[in-house]
Amino acid sequence: MYIDSHAHLHGKEFDGDRAEVLARARAAGVGTIVLVAAPQSLEELDQPVRVAQTDPDLWATVGVHPHDARLLDEAWWAAMERLAAHPRVVAIGETGLDYHYDHSPREAQREAFARQIDLARRTGKPVVCHVRDAHGEAHDILAREGVGRPGAPDGIIHCFTGTPEDAAAYAALGLYVSFSGIATFKTAGAIRDAVKEVPLDRLLIETDCPFLAPVPMRGRRNEPAFLVHTAEVIAREAGVSAEELAARTSANARAVFSLTPA
Repeated sequence: MYIDSHAHLHGKEFDGDRAEVLARARAAGVGTIVLVAAPQSLEELDQPVRVAQTDPDLWATVGVHPHDARLLDEAWWAAMERLAAHPRVVAIGETGLDYHYDHSPREAQREAFARQIDLARRTGKPVVCHVRDAHGEAHDILAREGVGRPGAPDGIIHCFTGTPEDAAAYAALGLYVSFSGIATFKTAGAIRDAVKEVPLDRLLIETDCPFLAPVPMRGRRNEPAFLVHTAEVIAREAGVSAEELAARTSANARAVFSLTPA
């Protein structure tokens, strides 16, 4: 069984057919899904937790995306502190740096990133990182904070979009690197090359649904059942069978998120 390590199945895009989406995921061999927070309002912050409570195969994170770092005030931080202790919450994030869109000022992104890493440290949970066009600075922050080292939080670079050299640098810190449907795109040769730079014990796969549907589903609403298409490509680039990739990435997800085996 595969684990979808990063999905937004709690979003409104799935309100009409979430049960059917979960059934298709299980039929495709995707048994566990991590619902990653990216709220745009304080009222949405606990949505992943609320949905995760409806099914034993769903888990949640709590955090604020770098796009929305400008929204953070003490009410947000108090709510995140409270939710971080919830038994269905397995990670902090997604946080990080996005210098491609710059929807929030860069200083606000840096502050939110550092403070969410601190929350991860204090709660003993990993931090899920969104990084776009900022890999050098994100790497330096993670290294300075000791993420991936003993006594510090584990870290996950989700939906990796950097160079093979970036992947190698993250792996050298002991971080997990997760690949999405982007790796199946015709123009994503550098991302496929980056798979080879990540040790098998630090490799994860994800959908990031409803975004980034893989080939041959590109253009459709993405969903966890489509993870198998990404897995085929990642297995080929990693030089392992689909069965071994499923076993390895599922073991990695269970380890980093402290998940109970299915």
